[in-house]
Amino acid sequence: MQLRYQYRVYPTPSQQNMLARSFGCARVVFNDALRARQDAHAAGVKLSDTDVQKQVITAAKRTPERAWLAEVASVVLVQSVRDSATAYRNWFDSLAGKRKGRKVGPPRFRSRKDTRQAIRLTRNGFSIRGNRKLYIAKVGEVKVAWSRDLPSEPSSVSIIKDAAGRYFASFVVETTDVPLPESDAEVGIDLGLTTFAVLSDGKTITTPKFLRRAERTLCKAQQALSRKQKGSNNRAKARVRVAKAHAKVADARKDWAHKNSTAIIRENQAVFVEDLCVTGLARTRLAKSVHDAGWGMFTRMVEEKAARYGRTFVKVDRFYPSSQLCSTCGVQDGPKPLSVREWQCAACGAVHDRDLNAAKNILAAGRAERRNACGGTVNPAA
Repeated sequence: MQLRYQYRVYPTPSQQNMLARSFGCARVVFNDALRARQDAHAAGVKLSDTDVQKQVITAAKRTPERAWLAEVASVVLVQSVRDSATAYRNWFDSLAGKRKGRKVGPPRFRSRKDTRQAIRLTRNGFSIRGNRKLYIAKVGEVKVAWSRDLPSEPSSVSIIKDAAGRYFASFVVETTDVPLPESDAEVGIDLGLTTFAVLSDGKTITTPKFLRRAERTLCKAQQALSRKQKGSNNRAKARVRVAKAHAKVADARKDWAHKNSTAIIRENQAVFVEDLCVTGLARTRLAKSVHDAGWGMFTRMVEEKAARYGRTFVKVDRFYPSSQLCSTCGVQDGPKPLSVREWQCAACGAVHDRDLNAAKNILAAGRAERRNACGGTVNPAA
């Protein structure tokens, strides 16, 4: 299994200048490759990946307009051309229905004003030296904050500069993960806004509300940005301050989601979650709270870690009436407004907490779906 290990790096001012050149050259080559493919398509000419590379790198370096491409490592330019080819391939596969997930649009031209800049290097363009520094071709040895050791020799590395001006090295490595010891516990999870998650075993995970807690700081930073003159150095500094505030919120949310998803995977052999339509919910008046909760990121982490550590992960159909069914007798009691947090079953008289009852129903539905080998409809109550 291939995984990414990301670390913070601290280039010197001269190394930052060289990285800025590399970012710019990679961006120009990517745009030239897109333009070459568009021109070839308009002229009805077939252009292979090798032809594009020769045109936008080899031949371009000999021209006065693109002679400065030779100042950066060639591996950066080659990988940029491959990125453009991958972008076109993904677009065509999406049009043909070969690519899973949402539809992908045509690749767009990159801009120097993009808040995120990145380059990728293969093994002939980088190495990890004995002094624990990362050597990057034509840049030099860069200091790395090693939070943990790499499990194996990396096959490639991406150098990333985010909107907050921070630099990261993202390594691609091969791992052979050992499955966790088997557990008898299985859990259903009902996600919400007031309480982030209610588990079928009675445990609850409170909503951290990282964005809501940081709103005052973000508001002040964004007001200061709006008052700066466009194009000025003070506006550029204020933009970085806003980006750092948002990065702090995003990092805290991601760290929290990693810790909680790991704890759930360690404790349970099977995890069942409702397949929520986050995109649709993000169009409602609850959009800010939905994005702040990070349901999609959390469920994706649980799914990836389940596959990595030999656990079972099942998504229950989003139209399954988990809040309407009685988890005791299985009678459907009809829809209820969100203000109803506790209700009594009219058939058996059992009193239910809305979220805990939904989590138990999700657990039952997930088990039924897991044991249903034919793929037909299964009654969880049965």
